[in-house]
Amino acid sequence: MSDVLDQGDVDALLAAVESGDIEESDGSEQIFSRSRRDISATEVRGYDFKRPERVSKDQMRALQTLHEAFARNFGAALSGFLRAIVEVRVATCEQMTYGDFVSGLPNPTSFNLISADELQGQMCLEISPLIIYPIIDRLLGGTSSELFIPQRPMTLIETRLIESVTNHGLTALREAWESVRELKFDISATESNPQLVQIVPPNEVVVVVGLEMKLSNRAGTMNLCIPYNVIEPVMEDLSTQNWFSVGANEKNANSRGLIEGSLSRASVSVSGILAETTMTMRDLDSLAPGDLIMTEKPTTAPVVLCVEGQKKLLGTIGTCRDKRAVRVLRRIVPTDRV
Repeated sequence: MSDVLDQGDVDALLAAVESGDIEESDGSEQIFSRSRRDISATEVRGYDFKRPERVSKDQMRALQTLHEAFARNFGAALSGFLRAIVEVRVATCEQMTYGDFVSGLPNPTSFNLISADELQGQMCLEISPLIIYPIIDRLLGGTSSELFIPQRPMTLIETRLIESVTNHGLTALREAWESVRELKFDISATESNPQLVQIVPPNEVVVVVGLEMKLSNRAGTMNLCIPYNVIEPVMEDLSTQNWFSVGANEKNANSRGLIEGSLSRASVSVSGILAETTMTMRDLDSLAPGDLIMTEKPTTAPVVLCVEGQKKLLGTIGTCRDKRAVRVLRRIVPTDRV
């Protein structure tokens, strides 16, 4: 049946409402739940089943932080390669369907398919012609001040020139992903019309990282599309706690090595305790030369060695090269009564 009502249906509905056959809705909502709660304080949010959010907010923040490092490395690499200042920054990081992503891309454009050695599937890197042709002009010695952007697919020569730029991007991408997993990225194919490339179904969820590139007075966009099923094996590593704890552990390991190196060169005082006992203040005050202080420790018992006042080792008294010495026997264990 048609969803559009004709004038006769509208008149019939209005007459039924006026006669009382159909009651008007009061607009109130009923919420059914196992736990009794205040309906006025309950927040109801819409959920679109066509665009499910499969990536959590923590993982999206981790992805954005990871690709911010990629943008910095890529901008620095391009600046040295082109002998000009190139600024690259992350503009957006969102999840959408692959169909929505492709429908928003220009045609023609530079659409590169990327494969990772340890991941199943392909990613795609799209670079806008607004920034591609100024880069090509710069590589060929131009100034791109009055450059015309042609609306055509790139030629073979232009494609080969852009390969050097995308290779720098893959290197920066590999360096950024090293904190999560060692991956090697390669370009498997290049296309000018994104509508002809179907790496995943149109309703599949993808993460799109939008970047802005600036070269002198020219600017353009670059989009990195990562299907969810490609990075699903590493999603646990992308959680905020695990990802930052890895960096913290590496930092702690480096700091521990520096501290151990500094402590190994520090000097400490070592002293030996022959015996210990207790006495009253009256006995201590009455001590005189020639008096004997009795202890409960046998003469054959080992000597306690203290390091900075802390009892650490057991040893025996002797001489070495006509000097008093203590030979270390072993470390003090909790069962030793010292």
